[in-house]
Amino acid sequence: MSIIEEIKSSYKGGSVLTKLLYINIAVFIVIRLLQIFFSLPSGQSGFASYPLLNWVSIPSDLLELAMKPWTLISYMFVHFNFVHLIFNMLYLYWFGRIFLEFLNPRQLLGVYFLGGISGAVVYLIAYNLLPILYSYFPSAILMGASASVMAILFSIARYMPNHTVYLLFFGPVRLKYIALAAFIIDLISIPTLKNTGGHLAHIGGATFGYLYGGWLLQGHDVTIGFNRFMDRIVGIFKRKSKLKVSHKRPITDMEYNARKVKKQVDVDRILEKIKASGYDSLSKEEKKTLFDASKE
Repeated sequence: MSIIEEIKSSYKGGSVLTKLLYINIAVFIVIRLLQIFFSLPSGQSGFASYPLLNWVSIPSDLLELAMKPWTLISYMFVHFNFVHLIFNMLYLYWFGRIFLEFLNPRQLLGVYFLGGISGAVVYLIAYNLLPILYSYFPSAILMGASASVMAILFSIARYMPNHTVYLLFFGPVRLKYIALAAFIIDLISIPTLKNTGGHLAHIGGATFGYLYGGWLLQGHDVTIGFNRFMDRIVGIFKRKSKLKVSHKRPITDMEYNARKVKKQVDVDRILEKIKASGYDSLSKEEKKTLFDASKE
């Protein structure tokens, strides 16, 4: 089996977590390959050297966002460089595995998307209501799976706060303390004005995750409605099969014997009719029944 076939098999047979990891990695590779054709080296650095990112990342300007609404979803699968990608994928894998120990894959998918959207909302509100952010970053863009990952971490930390994981150099640590440390790091990082949009999105994702974990403890799962909505969207574009699959239960011995007796009664009746009126007096259905019986 070729490497491509192995990847396809792994993707098809993998969990939701596996699929999310593959999609993020595939998007990163595709954007990098397309970049070769869209922009040759021009001496520019940073985001300016990757114009394709502007089409899949969320702009802070609301008018520009109105022209690119798909970025509310696409941004959570886009990463600027390999380091950005690898750290987000490691965190997604670690926290996603813990999440799936207690909750189901559809809940993970719902939290990933809703957490990412919540992070985008906080980012947009902050950049359009806080003058200092707009003055420093008039044309900021947001990308990455970090808000979604934070939502996954905080949802499971709220749902199972005392679940213990083992960290290198630290030993056993409860999930609630890992989540708290991550939240504090984002809070104290905002005033530095370095990756401010990312830290704001993290807080938005964390807030949704914390609320979601609390809702679950109360017996409410907001991801159910979201997943149903996504199923409808996918169903619109999914090619419907022309083949109809029917499932028939096996008949019992009693039913088989009853059908056999009825068929024999019909054949006997037709033979009596032939004896009395001749073969030509039979209807098409009677002739077919007699023919079928002769083959058995």
